[in-house]
Amino acid sequence: MARAKLKNSPSEINSHVKTVPPATTEDVHGVSPLLPARRMGSLGSDVGQRVQVEFYVNENTFKERLKLFFIKNQRSSLRIRLFNFSLKLLTCLLYIVRVLLDNPAEGIGCWECEKQNYSTFNQSSTEINWAPILWVDRKMPLWAIQVSVALISFLETMLLIYLSYKGNIWEQIFRISFILEMINTVPFIITIFWSPLRNLFIPVFLNCWLAKYALENMINDLHRAIQRTQSAMFNQVLILICTLLCLVFTGTCGIQHLERAGDNLSLFKSFYFCIVTFSTVGYGDVTPKIWPSQLLVVIMICVALVVLPLQFEELVYLWMERQKSGGNYSRHRAQTEKHVVLCVSSLKIDLLMDFLNEFYAHPRLQDYYVVILCPTEMDIQVRRVLQIPLWSQRVIYLQGSALKDQDLMRAKMDNGEACFILSSRNEADRTAADHQTILRAWAVKDFAPNCPLYVQILKPENKFHVKFADHVVCEEECKYAMLALNCVCPATSTLITLLVHTSRGQEGQESPEQWQRMYGRCSGNEVYHIRMGDSKFFMEYEGKSFTYAAFHAHKKYGVCLIGIRREENKSILLNPGPRHIMTASDTCFYINITKEENSAFIFKQEEKQKKKGFAGRGIYDGPSRLPVHSIIASMGTVAMDLQNTECRPVNSSKLTLPSENGSGNRRPSIAPVLELADSSSLLPCDLLSDQSEDEMTQSDDEGLTVVEYVKGYPPNSPYIGSSPTLCHLLPVKAPFCCLRLDKGCKHNSYEDAKAYGFKNKLIIVSAETAGNGLYNFIVPLRAYYRSRKELNPIVLLLDNKPENHFLEAICCFPMVYYMEGTIDNLDSLLQCGIIYADNLVVVDKESTMSAEEDYMADAKTIVNVQTMFRLFPSLSIITELTHPSNMRFMQFRAKDSYSLALSKLEKKERENGSNLAFMFRLPFAAGRVFSISMLDTLLYQSFVKDYMITITRLLLGLDTTPGSGYLCAMKITEDDLWIRTYGRLFQKLCSSSAEIPIGIYRTESHMFSTSEPHDIRTQISINVEDCEDTKDVKEHWNIKTSHHRNSCSSDQSEHPLLRRKSMQWARRLSRKGNKHTSKTAEWISQQRLSLYRRSERQELSELVKNRMKHLGLPTTGYDEMNDHQNTLSYVLINPPPDTRLELNDIVYLIRSDPLAHVANDSHSRKSSCSNKLDPCNPETRDETQL
Repeated sequence: MARAKLKNSPSEINSHVKTVPPATTEDVHGVSPLLPARRMGSLGSDVGQRVQVEFYVNENTFKERLKLFFIKNQRSSLRIRLFNFSLKLLTCLLYIVRVLLDNPAEGIGCWECEKQNYSTFNQSSTEINWAPILWVDRKMPLWAIQVSVALISFLETMLLIYLSYKGNIWEQIFRISFILEMINTVPFIITIFWSPLRNLFIPVFLNCWLAKYALENMINDLHRAIQRTQSAMFNQVLILICTLLCLVFTGTCGIQHLERAGDNLSLFKSFYFCIVTFSTVGYGDVTPKIWPSQLLVVIMICVALVVLPLQFEELVYLWMERQKSGGNYSRHRAQTEKHVVLCVSSLKIDLLMDFLNEFYAHPRLQDYYVVILCPTEMDIQVRRVLQIPLWSQRVIYLQGSALKDQDLMRAKMDNGEACFILSSRNEADRTAADHQTILRAWAVKDFAPNCPLYVQILKPENKFHVKFADHVVCEEECKYAMLALNCVCPATSTLITLLVHTSRGQEGQESPEQWQRMYGRCSGNEVYHIRMGDSKFFMEYEGKSFTYAAFHAHKKYGVCLIGIRREENKSILLNPGPRHIMTASDTCFYINITKEENSAFIFKQEEKQKKKGFAGRGIYDGPSRLPVHSIIASMGTVAMDLQNTECRPVNSSKLTLPSENGSGNRRPSIAPVLELADSSSLLPCDLLSDQSEDEMTQSDDEGLTVVEYVKGYPPNSPYIGSSPTLCHLLPVKAPFCCLRLDKGCKHNSYEDAKAYGFKNKLIIVSAETAGNGLYNFIVPLRAYYRSRKELNPIVLLLDNKPENHFLEAICCFPMVYYMEGTIDNLDSLLQCGIIYADNLVVVDKESTMSAEEDYMADAKTIVNVQTMFRLFPSLSIITELTHPSNMRFMQFRAKDSYSLALSKLEKKERENGSNLAFMFRLPFAAGRVFSISMLDTLLYQSFVKDYMITITRLLLGLDTTPGSGYLCAMKITEDDLWIRTYGRLFQKLCSSSAEIPIGIYRTESHMFSTSEPHDIRTQISINVEDCEDTKDVKEHWNIKTSHHRNSCSSDQSEHPLLRRKSMQWARRLSRKGNKHTSKTAEWISQQRLSLYRRSERQELSELVKNRMKHLGLPTTGYDEMNDHQNTLSYVLINPPPDTRLELNDIVYLIRSDPLAHVANDSHSRKSSCSNKLDPCNPETRDETQL
């Protein structure tokens, strides 16, 4: 409250102006004179006079000043209470000194009276001698000190009563603290004036309760003074301890004094008796003898039974609340130990385990603590996990909000090494979840601006709000780009997931299946970085081209160099091409089983090679001369066996292969990889000229001229922050009505996919709404580096009609259409052209992401996909699930023993502590299923590898850095099998097109021992064609149990002739039934069962065809027998160089940017394109249009 005082009021003012007297003490409780002072000042300004006003922050009266010093001011009040507390402790100490100095045997009586000895206690007498209780022996110096202390305490008490008086004096008098104070101080003051009472017993030990009260007030003032709130748990524990001490001290002193008329117990024996009694042990060796002391014991026990349970109840309640809220992360630990903070809106067990397993997979993070800040109460499963000793010592759960500074202070956010803010993807409203994440990020940045932020956002339109964060991962951007690449580069989702997960490559090594061992070993490859000048892998290639360094590092060490970063430029370039010359300051990014710092190099020379003299033979001469491919990972250290690593002459013209059967015939050789780029051998415009030629060609169908596409940047982006990507675009935007696939308009009359006559297979995307993230599905499929002949039509099957701003963004892309419908409606699927589609992408719907039972969120999607899996077996279905654990239900086979074996393998790997236990599930290995939660580790890995998000976005095509390559794929055909091994393919690609292979997608045929109809149908169709009697059948089934590969070249299609032959064969077997053995009878039953199940398959086929006829669609395109369900596919990341190539292998490539040197070096471009001037001219024209 502000008070005003007029120092120099004018003595005379004009007659129409009132004179305001100075403020007096009566104004303290009245109206502040500030208003009259302002009024007078304003009036005085009219007549040219001023009034000086002095403002007081606090009250100006003597009482208010005393109150400010003793009560209101925290620091002075703290000193007063500390003095008061010390005074009470001093009185208790003086009482103990008086007891120790007092000896009843010397006589007891009043001051300056004759002393009498009452030390003899007569147990037979019932009368009590009260003299030892009333009188004590108090020495003169002790009395003087006690009187002085009592006088000070009395005056202080009276002063505080006066200052805290509020009109009711009785309320102050009957307070317990006041009564105790009067009992312990007034008698001492009386003895000053009446000396005989100086030996009167005064219960000074009761001051311990006043000391307890003073301590509580002192702690509160301490918290106010230092502006820091201590936990209520600490205060309650302190109060409980003080209460126990006061009870014991009061009981000890009271019993000792009363027993002066009894057994004359010492102070120690009284203390011993109280401890034994309060602990309910009760030995009985020391007991009170007279009834006053016995009555005191009863009173003390009753008080203890009333007070202590209340204190314990409060303590237990606070303990339970602290268990819910998690307490505090101490400032001392925050300053001496490293910790990171994880902020989430709701913590699920899957999210927690993914974070902990990935975070603590790095050796240098083992000493870090994880503080979880979550506004909800801890889940039962989470509580159970955090009680495990592995996590209980380094994971701290705090219940609180990131929007409250108090909770951020509890988590010691300002001392944290990093803060991870994750969005709740299971929320029904994902936009609201993003808004919460944005506010959390803002709050953390405001509270701790120096704390690195790692933010996960769901929708791309919200990303620019958190662009200040150190690392941001947008879920929908990555999801749609990954699903798009899955359509052109199979299993890209599996490739990226394996790269961003930490693994030692030990998964599946005990499996009897060769593919599982190889797949598990290659899954341990991750992306690492090292400065070239510090690297043994790449140091020797300084001054050489990037392509040369990549090939020879892979040949010699088995590592795959994928990109670099210049010291002066912070941009990461994937495969910058052969024109990039390596320097010692470059940062190299490579794929390997472990980082170079954890590698041990073992150099060996094979004696057999020296004896046989292999100097004149090729690089890959046999198993003993293979490069590094056997990598043994143990406790984070890799032993690399470098066998015969002498350098080869660069100018060797051919790589010869070992002769077969002693013959010296040679196959085509591979050109060496040059140290420096030769402009005549590598033309940067080749790719562009080929694409331009595509644009100039005419359609083979009816001679129709193909609409020319231009290359440019999309004119309309649906959200802020999308990276510009050069794409194939329409010369003129398509009208919105032409984007509707199933309805004709005035521009065209097409109403189904068949009418459009697309050359390439369709890509259908099923989504609930046309969100902005769907834009990132289209951009990678229309990027400029994809040939026009490779562009697949894209059909968006949407549950809800898209908004105009989304249509405005996609109307510039060629062959992009939409249609309203759902995947559980067969008519919608047929109308959108599913029988002409090669890929169907099923995106997880927001409305189904939350369910009463968490893992049931995917139920509808799984069942719908399983239905399409049965209706359209040749269709490649790529499904997004909410929970990774549900991928085991994709393409579910109930009685498949192989799937059961994979399930057991998954459980075994999980028990062994693998972070990728689900990797052996066939749908995941083949890239048919994906969960965005698998990419959560991308954000976690960024804490150690700050480049992982950038590299992932470059691989997915979300970012296009000038000079950086892109991910693509090539298929191994029969014409490519002469290359034989992955290492020779690496050399072939580096020497010819400067492409860097990073892995293989391999498909193998496999017989699943199941009774599912499609499997038996395929087996029977093959058996009928090859076998005519039971003997042949038996031999054929013995052969079929082996493992086959190259399923695409060996797929069998069913034919009506085969069906007739199977019917005739079945009738013949039935006529000879009595002559057959038991095995023959078993074959008869299997044959009948197969015929029954074939009819079920035909029912599904008839259903589809009838619906197509009803919709007016031609049924000729429905391929009902091309079935890929008897195959398994998997990804091999950076396989060993001696890995044999197989037919239909798909190789992942990082292709250099074809525009990298077009704009920067026009002179070299002209010279390199001089012999191909005509093809380059169209490309030049397209660039001019940009």
